[in-house]
Amino acid sequence: MSQSNVASRQKRALISVSDKTGLIDFAAALSGLGFEIVSTGGTASAIAAAGVPVINVSEVTGFPEMLEGRVKTLHPAVHGGLLARRDVVEHMETIAAHGIKPIDLVCINLYPFVTTVSKPGVTLEDAIENIDIGGPAMIRSAAKNHESVAVVVHAADYNGVIAELTENGGELTLKTKRNLAAKAYAHTGQYDATISQWLASRFAADGDASLAFPSEIALGYKKAQDCRYGENPHQKAAFYVQSGIKEPSVATAVQLHGKELSFNNYYDLNGALETVKEFSEEAQPAAVIVKHTNPCGAALADTLAEAFLKARLGDPISAFGGILAVTRPLDAATAEQITGKNTFFEAIIAPSFDEDAIPILTGRKKWGANLRLLKVGDLKGWRELAASSGLDYKRVVGGALLQQPDHLVLYEADLKVVTERAPTAAEIEELLFAWRIVRHVKSNAIVFTKDRQVIGVGAGQMNRVRSVKLAVEQAGGEASGAVMASDAFFPFPDGPEAAAAAGITAIIQPGGSVKDAETIEVANKNGIAMVFTGIRHFLH
Repeated sequence: MSQSNVASRQKRALISVSDKTGLIDFAAALSGLGFEIVSTGGTASAIAAAGVPVINVSEVTGFPEMLEGRVKTLHPAVHGGLLARRDVVEHMETIAAHGIKPIDLVCINLYPFVTTVSKPGVTLEDAIENIDIGGPAMIRSAAKNHESVAVVVHAADYNGVIAELTENGGELTLKTKRNLAAKAYAHTGQYDATISQWLASRFAADGDASLAFPSEIALGYKKAQDCRYGENPHQKAAFYVQSGIKEPSVATAVQLHGKELSFNNYYDLNGALETVKEFSEEAQPAAVIVKHTNPCGAALADTLAEAFLKARLGDPISAFGGILAVTRPLDAATAEQITGKNTFFEAIIAPSFDEDAIPILTGRKKWGANLRLLKVGDLKGWRELAASSGLDYKRVVGGALLQQPDHLVLYEADLKVVTERAPTAAEIEELLFAWRIVRHVKSNAIVFTKDRQVIGVGAGQMNRVRSVKLAVEQAGGEASGAVMASDAFFPFPDGPEAAAAAGITAIIQPGGSVKDAETIEVANKNGIAMVFTGIRHFLH
């Protein structure tokens, strides 16, 4: 077929969408530009109902939709029209001999798998029925032949496509078609990855342990927004979210106020939220302040305002420019305390914000307009939801490390007393509080707490005794009567010696060092109660 014949024939568009946002306007615009519209099922019905001429795909294939709609577009009359190269004479002659018309534009979005599996109590049968087969096949066929076929998978692209077709006499530039093709493969890749992850998680939960760490993995993430820059201004960055996540997280949070979140904001918000979630089931409200991903303040109190004040008091210098996370709806009393202190927060994340609290927070002269407020919803029960949220990823150059998330819960019955003096009931409660904080501090991690308040932190040091000394320095005189938590064992007794000199009364640590006996001796000598957990919480 000659180029002139190709140019003179009527163009054809195939439209089949689950999400019908913008559908009618897009189909009407294509029809107005001279495109013949072919469609399927509910999409065809919607287009016809709007008065736009449409041909049902069964008229094109010569077969009715069958197997409850599972088979309708998997046919040479469709894929021949998509895959035939317009610049190869043999291709064009072959489809002409079989009465197949070329398809010039495909508009498809896929069955709502993520929406389906996000519903409580979804069955495996329901999930599988919402796995699209024909849609991805058509998208991939069109994208492969993108020099001749435009493929549109996002409603956000409708207006731009119509504008360019209108401006260029019904044609799209090769640059645009390449851009659309790349988006199309990313779309089907993300869709397949989401299905793969969900099925692997479901089948692993049903007892197939081999699927906990499958031989191949695919990442099913969608871009939520571009960041102003990365960790530093010379680095570009964007934030992507995992499809179908149910656990309350930074990915599910809604920003209510403030300027755009930065790369570092997201990372610190995640650290703050993951720490404060540890206390979501407590009768008392909790507040956590994070700076550069490490908790620099945390506390429980009878009111949220008191919890905030105690958390800030733990390290008011480091709190400046940090992230605040709380376990209760942020009320006006807490907002008044936040604005009443000379403390600037980059962002605050809470289950919700009381209506009278928001103007207090956003009305601050210096920082109110830019203060980011994020609503994340109820935090209770997050551990159960986290169990289905997949694996924890850490990237290395050229690869990735995957592991189960560290959500292990420690109870009083898990503690082993190893010193002559056993901790009191009050010390046990304090030690467990400190243990829940230390797991969120970068190793080597040391945390001092007192009256459910963090008063000293040593984070990310190359040796553990240095972390202890940093915590002592931060706590000052408040270290007397406090407890200490260590995320891993003490390789030498010098750490407990420094803690004893500062007045620490009880220690919680994993144990397991070849020098445990010497550490225990230091504790006994100083009247310190020490317990071993038998587990560690390295956080790199």
